[in-house]
Amino acid sequence: MIPTQRKNSEKSSKGSLSVKLKEIAELVGGEIVGNVDVSITGVAGINEARKGDITFLSNPKYLAFLDETQASAVITSREVTSQTKPLIRTSNPSQAFTKVISYFMPSSASKGAGIHPTAVIDKSVNLGKEVSVGPHVVIEKDCQIGDRSILEANSFIGFGSVIGCDVHIYPNVTIREETQIGDRVIIHSGTVIGSDGYGYETIDGQHIKIPQTGTVRIDEDVEIGSNVSVDRGRFDKTWIKKGTKIDNLVQVAHNVVIGEHCLIVSQAGISGSSRLGNGVIIAGQAGLVGHIELGDRVIVGASAGVTKSFPAGTVIFGQPAR
Repeated sequence: MIPTQRKNSEKSSKGSLSVKLKEIAELVGGEIVGNVDVSITGVAGINEARKGDITFLSNPKYLAFLDETQASAVITSREVTSQTKPLIRTSNPSQAFTKVISYFMPSSASKGAGIHPTAVIDKSVNLGKEVSVGPHVVIEKDCQIGDRSILEANSFIGFGSVIGCDVHIYPNVTIREETQIGDRVIIHSGTVIGSDGYGYETIDGQHIKIPQTGTVRIDEDVEIGSNVSVDRGRFDKTWIKKGTKIDNLVQVAHNVVIGEHCLIVSQAGISGSSRLGNGVIIAGQAGLVGHIELGDRVIVGASAGVTKSFPAGTVIFGQPAR
């Protein structure tokens, strides 16, 4: 099988990995139509591909590109045929192509473990096995960092925080005190987890800050894009449940609960104490007022203004959203 042969694979004339098409078919569990011995040295999009590359085609509207692409082979769905290109046919071409990309271009998570000498780590911190801590990272007292997690340059981990295994924290991420982060979470650069919620009481014309004493919990397999703000709870916690994916420039306010496997797209804003069910999709620039609830699988259209709760399965658009 291809995963065990990687270290022994031949090198192409360009110095990159060279793999036979039949080996890639084994990796993705696909059916080959055409020459099984074509050599593949890289991956690329269908328009950008050149000789030696493998690409994929999953959307029928791009079928015209199949015979035009310069790729040496194409991963497609099972019903596709070609007179000119070797194919690997699978039930899910996009997923199969993702496996191939990961093989040719390993994740930066494979970087070696170790502690950079400029990192500042309190002596009470519990570091797991094979942890990587980059330059100028600060980890405050009583933190726990799970096995194989990566903390890149200039990141900050506040006291009492717990980070699971195989977590990847990109450069310049701030994780405030007592945050809980599950296994395999990815947080991109510039994001702040656990900032104070926007809470004030207006007394005699002055805005008096309300202490934000809660926490943030992020469950396993969540990915959070760059420059996202996730506020800590006022008393309890802000909670992002497993498998949810958050795009760049999203605001998640205090005490928000986001269910499992949700998709939150760029520039969306979710006001305090709102609750999202499982599988909710919020499109770009949508805004939710506070203290509402969206049921499972609700879809909120782009730029929608959501001012009230909606039941499971609803699709809503507009300002105000209907």
